[in-house]
Amino acid sequence: MGVGISRRDMIAKRAAKEIKNGMIVNLGIGMPTLVANYIPENVDVMFHAENGVLGTGSNPIKGQEDETLCNAGGIPTSIIPGASYFDSSYAFGIIRRGLIDIAILGAFEVNQYGDLANWIIPKKIVSGMGGAIELAQKAKKVIVLMDHIDKKGNPKIVSECSLPLTAGQCVDLIITDMAVIEVLPKGLHLIEITEEYTVGEVIAATDAPLTISKELQGGE
Repeated sequence: MGVGISRRDMIAKRAAKEIKNGMIVNLGIGMPTLVANYIPENVDVMFHAENGVLGTGSNPIKGQEDETLCNAGGIPTSIIPGASYFDSSYAFGIIRRGLIDIAILGAFEVNQYGDLANWIIPKKIVSGMGGAIELAQKAKKVIVLMDHIDKKGNPKIVSECSLPLTAGQCVDLIITDMAVIEVLPKGLHLIEITEEYTVGEVIAATDAPLTISKELQGGE
């Protein structure tokens, strides 16, 4: 099942709930950039970008973009009051010092151990790893946003990743169009499902063992 704009926004809106007041958060390219559009006004957050900005804001209105201001993916962005600029070495220094509270990234695959594959598909042109390898290892919490299954209907949450890894055992939370899944030391734990799906459908679309939260058990 593909994910249209409304689905992407739904996933981003759910991810925004994980961001608390005072956090420093890095948003990966693609769907994660939408998260900035769903931060409540009473939540003070600084979004960090590897190209040297701390304090990026929501996506600018079309036609009002600043051609000199973009995020790490080269997409136009805005800034909030108090934002600062620096070079990429300082930006990566922030990551390497472990100062990023949450990194929200896209993924091609995540396995039952929280291993992440999100930077290359062999023989296909993709946008590159950017800061993902370091963010995945150094951020205090890593959240993955992605479709639950790929365009061919294959699960993207798998027992073992088939694609080259970005980092091992780094993912803490997976948010898809079907469900929200925690990555715990004992494995994947299903804690939420999207209203239109059942627990059984989520299990069938996941190629890895899932434990089910007590709140979802008996809900079908």
